[in-house]
Amino acid sequence: MNETDRMGLTFGAALVNLKEGKKLARSGWNGKGQFVVMMPSLYLPPHSSQEPGAKVNDRTAKHIGVDTSLDSQPYCALFNAQGKWQPGWLPSQGDLFAEDWIIVI
Repeated sequence: MNETDRMGLTFGAALVNLKEGKKLARSGWNGKGQFVVMMPSLYLPPHSSQEPGAKVNDRTAKHIGVDTSLDSQPYCALFNAQGKWQPGWLPSQGDLFAEDWIIVI
């Protein structure tokens, strides 16, 4: 992929790339180093499960219950300019109509 292929994407094209697992940002964003990703769906068995492997952690079980599995649908998350994750990112009106989306490599 060359530089021309990465620049000037519409939000529609950016969304296709998000679904393919790529990091996206707007060249017009002021925050340096920030980008958006799509977090895929995730299923985890309950905290109380005896199954080996990953399961609901203490923090999540506190809110959903120790005997409740986690069935998370896909969502967008922003890695912000302060180096922190912000789950549940939603595009603004400006983001939706912008044509300066880029793929972050």
